[in-house]
Amino acid sequence: MRRALSAVVVLTLVAGAAAMLAQTPSKPNFAGKWTLVPDPNAPAPAGRGRGMVGGLGQGCSVEQNDKTLTVVNTNQQMGEVKSVYNLDGSESNNPLSFNGQSFDRRSKVKWDGSKLVIATTSNFNGTPIETTQTWSLDATGNLMVETTSNVGGTPTTAKGTYKKG
Repeated sequence: MRRALSAVVVLTLVAGAAAMLAQTPSKPNFAGKWTLVPDPNAPAPAGRGRGMVGGLGQGCSVEQNDKTLTVVNTNQQMGEVKSVYNLDGSESNNPLSFNGQSFDRRSKVKWDGSKLVIATTSNFNGTPIETTQTWSLDATGNLMVETTSNVGGTPTTAKGTYKKG
């Protein structure tokens, strides 16, 4: 009787652990080359042009491993911009040069289920800039990026859909 009870307890614990694992969303891998899918109905953000819709411009290359997410954008105004984000939640710094000036961009990444959230703060010529990008994959494997930027107290949100290839 005691052995049977022990077996039932062990099976219950194993079944419970399996159920918990099944409920934990997996963390997607965003690696690849991504190209913006144009939305003809989307207005161009003021002062930024269509290239910045969704925060990744017209496209980017992404490398991802257990520790970092590396994003390389090619921007017509700034050339190649490389950002490396720590996936363990620790702060990463990705300096940016623009119009002959350099400024720090400090980011922290966290997982929200199967979504990756990148929160970045910077200061350009005394103007604080806060940006949050939320990355996810849709059912067809497209990269969905929602970017909310707060420049000097005025928040704006843009969404972009990127196709792999």
